[in-house]
Amino acid sequence: MSDPVPSPLPSSPPPSPAASSAVLGVDTHAVGFVPGSRPGGDLAVPHLREKAAEVRQPSPDLERILGGPTGLGTASLRLGRRAEPPVPSESALPPETPVEGTPVPGLYHHPVAPPDPARVAEVSQRIKSWAVDEVQAFPPEWDDQFDGFSVGRYMVACHPDAPTVDHLMIATRLMVAENVLDDCYCEDHGGSPIGLGSRLLLAHTALDPLHTTKEYEPHWAESLQSDGPRRAYSSAMSYFSQQASASQSDRYRHDMARLHLGYLAEAAWAETDYVPEVWEYLAMRQFNNFRPCPTITDTVGGYEVPADLHAQPAMQRVIALAGNATTLVNDLYSYTKELNSPGRHLNLPVVIAEREGVSDRDAYLKAVEVHNDLMHDFETEAAALAAACPVPAVQRFLRGVAMWVDGNHYWHRTNTYRYSLPDFW
Repeated sequence: MSDPVPSPLPSSPPPSPAASSAVLGVDTHAVGFVPGSRPGGDLAVPHLREKAAEVRQPSPDLERILGGPTGLGTASLRLGRRAEPPVPSESALPPETPVEGTPVPGLYHHPVAPPDPARVAEVSQRIKSWAVDEVQAFPPEWDDQFDGFSVGRYMVACHPDAPTVDHLMIATRLMVAENVLDDCYCEDHGGSPIGLGSRLLLAHTALDPLHTTKEYEPHWAESLQSDGPRRAYSSAMSYFSQQASASQSDRYRHDMARLHLGYLAEAAWAETDYVPEVWEYLAMRQFNNFRPCPTITDTVGGYEVPADLHAQPAMQRVIALAGNATTLVNDLYSYTKELNSPGRHLNLPVVIAEREGVSDRDAYLKAVEVHNDLMHDFETEAAALAAACPVPAVQRFLRGVAMWVDGNHYWHRTNTYRYSLPDFW
């Protein structure tokens, strides 16, 4: 298979999604804005789980595999851990440069180079214009909170291999749409667990369009413009489907259905004031998590992992582990913010403290360990899959997911507008 080549993006915006069901027919989490295969079978490589267990042990093979293929023409395909950039000391920085954030002590992560400031500025300007002028995604009083979210810096950090700003905007619109819905439907800014299922179902039809009779279709089309979340979902999905293949679009719809299912489980617990067992909470977080973001890393990169390879159980496990680990990063960095918000917010430290009868500090430190275990499993499984399936698109996708994981931590660590750490050390 040849090296994937980025495909061009249309320069004009898509037609209005409410104008025609044909447009929609071709086809974000819990962060929010507010302070070689056989078709139909598994990979044709025996004993993949045993191979993963071997890679789990400290070995020079791990860095070799995570580094990706070598040789002429393979530089863009290298998988995993980029060389860690030097972290300047506070005294080495110029006086006007703030030291942004502190990593959670003991959290396993990989430092990344700061995202390209020119791209950050361009994405930030374009996403603000889209959100405010094109889809009216949020009310004017949320303006400072939208800016504090720093979504441009977030997406540029998570997708450093995106060939153009237009490709970055695919992910950025979807991220904003997902978080507008989370705030307006689920969280404190208009959200409620009561009636959430109905709201999510109707919003999901902006992603997975309704096929109905000519009599009732205009009513549905009109509903897509009825609130900020549905306007944002409709527009973001239209832009996405211009660039994505039918398979990539369906993959995204599936992961968004997973996300909405996770929202519903959390809402059901809120309605009954139920604190889940730790394993139950982790099951919910596997659905209510960041998975829709790394799963589109090939679309944002301008290439495609073939559907049969993306659907392999080994690949799905890698993506699930990445989503689970990155979501627990959010639990840990947003812990203090959630404690200071109205009501009880479930996160992993809170659930561990309640269910295992330990102090808040010990629960938080155990949550760090859970995250670290998931991160190590993610890297082990990704390395095994990279060795087992040396297909260029798969190698690049695994590398892209690893970069998304790193960029997600970078954004949480540096977003001191939103997050601060508890005083447990």
